[in-house]
Amino acid sequence: MQLGAIADDLTGATDLAIALTNAGFQTLVVPEKGLSTPAEAQELLHIDAVVVALKTRTSPAQEAVDRSLEALKWLQAAGCEQFYFKYCSTFDSTDQGNIGPVAEALMDALGASITVVAPAFPATGRTVYQGNLFVYDLPLHESSLSEHPLTPMRDSNIARLLAPQVGPRARIELLNLQTILSGEAAVEDHLEKLARAGTRYVVVDAITEAHLRTVAAACKDMQLLTGGSGLAAGLSGPHASGAAELEQHQGRMITLSGSASRTTQAQVQYAAERGRGIKIDVEGLRENMSQAVDKLIEAVLEVEQDVPTVVYATASPGDVVSTADAGLIEECLSSLAVELSRLDAVRGIIVAGGETSGAVIDALGVTAMTTGPQLAPGVAWVQARTANAQEVSLVLKSGNFGSVDLFTEAWGVKG
Repeated sequence: MQLGAIADDLTGATDLAIALTNAGFQTLVVPEKGLSTPAEAQELLHIDAVVVALKTRTSPAQEAVDRSLEALKWLQAAGCEQFYFKYCSTFDSTDQGNIGPVAEALMDALGASITVVAPAFPATGRTVYQGNLFVYDLPLHESSLSEHPLTPMRDSNIARLLAPQVGPRARIELLNLQTILSGEAAVEDHLEKLARAGTRYVVVDAITEAHLRTVAAACKDMQLLTGGSGLAAGLSGPHASGAAELEQHQGRMITLSGSASRTTQAQVQYAAERGRGIKIDVEGLRENMSQAVDKLIEAVLEVEQDVPTVVYATASPGDVVSTADAGLIEECLSSLAVELSRLDAVRGIIVAGGETSGAVIDALGVTAMTTGPQLAPGVAWVQARTANAQEVSLVLKSGNFGSVDLFTEAWGVKG
């Protein structure tokens, strides 16, 4: 086993797995429930990388640290030699964490003295220049992420965002674009000088994937890497591609969307216009969850089998859903996924939203997932295996990923 990774949410884990798969690693994603199975008993033969999918992005900091350390021990038992801490490419966090506290704990546990901080993911419009994070052409603090309900990003400078999370003794420096453009040897030399000077965190500039490939090559022997999926794409695996060949299922085309991101809202609208959209009645969930889920199943089954169907919470900025109802929506969609997965006529399920994806995986009892070919940067079909040996085809999509036609394209529906 070459690489063991810890991701702070499920869609981030699949996103990372896709990057590693494209980089030539045969990759397995293990949800947190899968850690109850000893590493020695998991099906790790021929696997080059394992990604443990936690749900710790917005957990209390100490809880996130404890669960991440548990995942690290499991990966070490699996024989992993190098480690990767994956967080969102928009550095979603607060002054309390959880990126900094988890990184600190992992470094201490591994005895690592220095690591890189590389959230850039140019394929999805996330770049870093002079230590400042951009979302396409906007600084992070001017993007829609500034109004995120749980982790509002009001600064774009990575060092300033990280500093209060790791404390004043943790020295943070920049690996600037000029050094990266000088090549792998120059980056290695710069990192060695920073390490000798006592630097603990090195924020990485990157505007293109080529920049990240240079950094990844220079960090090939670093014990712990941290960042988004872009840096992982620059690593070098033992195969031309690590993607598994997944069976193409026939049957109903179901999308479940709990995300309120503008990207997903546009995808919901596009799919509903070309198929059928079914909006969740949140008031109905409050009154009687079981009855509301039954009504949604009936509505789904009334749609002709070859028509793409999307069940959604929001489809436009005007669809206001209280954060207090988020748990209800997750429970609804995860219950719906369980019931639909039992039907022979369900071809597969697309799930949009990190929290929603985590709830669905938990409800299905998924213990491991194999990554198939990429649909879009950060998005792919996966073959999920449940505790009762059931196989389910899934797409687990982060709210902000994918083009407007992602849902229909995933089903092979054109136009």
